[in-house]
Amino acid sequence: MSNINLNGKRYWLVGASDGLGKALAHCLSRAGVEVVVSARSEDKLAALVDELPGKSSHQTVDISDTDSVKAAAEAVGEIDGLVLLAGVYWPFSAKEWDADQAIAMADINFTGFMRVLGQVVPRFVERDAGHIVITSSLTGFRGLPGSIGYTASKAATMSLAECMHADLRQTGVRVQVANPGFIKTQLTEKNDFKMPFIMEPEDAAREMFELMLTDDFKKSFPTAFSLLFRGSQFLPDWLYYRIFS
Repeated sequence: MSNINLNGKRYWLVGASDGLGKALAHCLSRAGVEVVVSARSEDKLAALVDELPGKSSHQTVDISDTDSVKAAAEAVGEIDGLVLLAGVYWPFSAKEWDADQAIAMADINFTGFMRVLGQVVPRFVERDAGHIVITSSLTGFRGLPGSIGYTASKAATMSLAECMHADLRQTGVRVQVANPGFIKTQLTEKNDFKMPFIMEPEDAAREMFELMLTDDFKKSFPTAFSLLFRGSQFLPDWLYYRIFS
């Protein structure tokens, strides 16, 4: 049930130049949120700011670089909320291990989040106010074939959100995690298999926005598809790997 008003708040969206992040920036801007959008591409960010209906600005950041993150956090200044959406993806199996791509997925999809949170969480805790939304994935519930790097990094972000929620749930700092399924973006274009229940970025952004308006900790969507992944946690290993191979 929607009960939180974000109108007039200031949110920093990290990973907002394309796809889900860009769609969520539009969603929040229409709701009266002042949006600061960040990613590596200044051209895309500037174009997005021109499109947004409400007060907005952009700040480039490379979340694989600690100095870049520190400089960006300083430049962005005081915020009411942080949404972590950045991610990279290359599909490959452990049989065809790509060291550079595997490390990049771990470094951006998980460690990059840690870098940003390291600049934001202490400030939120100090003033006992703030809102953190972490983007994980349905893949984070259990290991999958052909997804070395990505699925592991998403499991890590899910656990990160759970640990933070455990620590901060009785404080003024609100932590949430969104676990989307397949979204039609540049990343999923790399897949060569049929993606069930694939969503448009705007539909996924609406799901995330609805989560942000509630006190709920976690939202996994689309609902029907999420039941498959959540239910898989209860299967014995021999059956799970036979089904999901």
